[in-house]
Amino acid sequence: MYQGLLHLHNIGRWLVIILLLIAIVNAFAGMRRNEPFSRGDKKIGLFLMIIAHTMLLVGIYQWVVGPWGLKQFQQLGMGGVMKNSIARFWAVEHMLGMLIAIVLITIGRSVSKKPIADRLKHKKMFWMFFGAFILVMASVPWPGRKVSRPLFPGAERTAEMYNQPVN
Repeated sequence: MYQGLLHLHNIGRWLVIILLLIAIVNAFAGMRRNEPFSRGDKKIGLFLMIIAHTMLLVGIYQWVVGPWGLKQFQQLGMGGVMKNSIARFWAVEHMLGMLIAIVLITIGRSVSKKPIADRLKHKKMFWMFFGAFILVMASVPWPGRKVSRPLFPGAERTAEMYNQPVN
């Protein structure tokens, strides 16, 4: 089950990134062209929020039952986790970065419900989604980083790319 959810989380990363890019481009265009806030803008924000929250739930499950989150704290303690860059990334940095990004996505989505000028909605959504995008990109374990995962689920990993938990 853990491996299947890891693959789902990997696919979900791409959905979040794609939806964030679409939402950012739409919000930027709406802000620059002073376009009315459309139902399509609301739907993109809603789908983005749903996917992001789903990935948060899957991620929390992985953090609790998987080898990289809670188990690292139990085995190494806070000091040990913070001294180990790989353990720190998985146990603290990835989760915290994504949690803040999801808060920004949720705030950006809630702006669409407020009775404010359409241009201001686009502007606020743009900045919230842009901030979330930066955090997501910084918090994803891209291939080539010290902490990495393959771009797509099921892709072969070399021994160097697969980060074993510290025992």
